[in-house]
Amino acid sequence: MNIRKLHLSRRTVLRGAGASIALPLLDAMVPASTALAQTAAAPKKRLGFVYVPHGAVQEYWRPGATGAGFEFSKILKPLEPYRDHVTVVSGLRNRPGESPDPHGIKAGTWLRNVAPEGNGNPEDGVSVDQIAAQRIGQETPFPSLELATAASGTNSGSYASTIAFRTPSQRLPMEANPRKLFYRLFGQGDTAEEREAIVAETGSLLDLVAEDASSLKASLGKADKVSMENYLDSVREIESQLQKLQAQDMSGLDIPEAPVGIPSDFEQHLNMMYDLWALAYQADLTRVVTFMTDREVSMRTFNNIGVSDAFHPLSHHQDDPAKKERLSNVQQWLLSTFARFTGKLAETPDGDGMLLDNSLVLYGSGMANSNLHNNDPIPSVLVGKAGGAVKGGQHVNYPQDTPLANLMLTMLDRAGVEKDHHGDSTGVLAEV
Repeated sequence: MNIRKLHLSRRTVLRGAGASIALPLLDAMVPASTALAQTAAAPKKRLGFVYVPHGAVQEYWRPGATGAGFEFSKILKPLEPYRDHVTVVSGLRNRPGESPDPHGIKAGTWLRNVAPEGNGNPEDGVSVDQIAAQRIGQETPFPSLELATAASGTNSGSYASTIAFRTPSQRLPMEANPRKLFYRLFGQGDTAEEREAIVAETGSLLDLVAEDASSLKASLGKADKVSMENYLDSVREIESQLQKLQAQDMSGLDIPEAPVGIPSDFEQHLNMMYDLWALAYQADLTRVVTFMTDREVSMRTFNNIGVSDAFHPLSHHQDDPAKKERLSNVQQWLLSTFARFTGKLAETPDGDGMLLDNSLVLYGSGMANSNLHNNDPIPSVLVGKAGGAVKGGQHVNYPQDTPLANLMLTMLDRAGVEKDHHGDSTGVLAEV
C-alpha cells in the first residue's frame, strides 16, 4: 500500500520540444493509502503472439512427459529458467490452414483459424490479437502493435505476409523497421516524417526531455528514481543502436542485389524489436502485440550458429537426421532470442509483480512438420501467467485434431475477453 503524498497520473510523460516519453509504472502513480488493485495503476493483462515459419522438428520440440515434471526438449531448452511461467501445449491442429498452397496461408490463418474464404459466419475472420485489441487495447495509445523482420503490406496477394487481420478482409501491415517503430512509440510529431525530422535536428529524443526528467526525478522517492533511470537507460540503449545503424545507412548508393544470406545484423534486429516490445508493455503504450520473426519461404541462412543452409530448403529435410539436427539448431536459436525477451519481462517490475506475471505470450508456427507441410500437431508454447489466470509450469497434451482455435479462445478467456467461439473452436482449454 502506498502512503506517500506525491501522486502522478499513470499517463504522465516526459516532455520537451517535439518529444514525449511515456514512463513505466512508478510507486508515485498509486494514490496515497490506496491498494494498488483499486487504482488506475493496477497491473493490466497483456497478450502477445510470436510467429516463426516452417514449423518445428517434433522430436526436438515436444517434451517426452506431460504435467509439471516434464523435461525441456532441445528447442525449448532456452525457456527452462522460466519453467514456472511456461506452458507447452501439444496436440493442436489448425485445419483451416490446410491448403494445396503449402506456405501461402499458414501465417494468415494462424490467429484467424478460418480459411481465407471464411466459413460463412460473418463474425469470423478477425485475428485473435485484433479481437483482444478491441477489448483490452482501447485504454492505451496503441490498441495493438504489429511487428516483423521483413517488410509487408496490405496489398500482398497471399496470406503469408501478415498474421493480423482487423476485419476478415483487412490485413494489417507489419512494421519491420525498428527506427520507424521507435519514432512511432516515442516521437511527438504529427507524422512519421515530422518525427524523423525532429530527431535529425536534435540528435536524441531523450536529450529533449532531459530537463523535464531531472525536474521529475527530484520529486521522486529512491525506488522510483531507480526505476525511472533504468527505464530511460533502456530507451537510450535502443536509441544509441539506431543512431549507429543510421550512420551506416547506404541507401543512397547504387548497390546490386545481395546474394541470398543472413544480414549480419539479424540477431540485433530481432533483439531490438523484442526490446521495443518490452518497453511498450512497460510504459503501457500497448497491451497487444504480434511479431513475425520471419516470413514463410524464408531464404535466410544462419552462419552465426554454423548453419549455412537457407532456411526454407533446410526445412525440406526429407527425414535426413543431419538436416533435422541443423534445422533444430536454427529453431533453438530463434527461440533463444524469444527467451531473452521472456527474461526481460521476468525482470521488469509491474505493480506487485513482474511484467511476465501479467502477460501471456504465445510462441508458435502455422505449420507442424515442415517436410510434409502439415498442420498437426502445431508447435505452441505459452509464457506468462496473465495475472494468475494461467497455471504455468506444465506440458499439456491434447487428443489429436483438437482445434488450435481452442488455444486462441483460451488466451482471450484468460485475458478477460469474453467470446463464445473463435474460428473452428470447440471450447476453452480448461487445463491451461
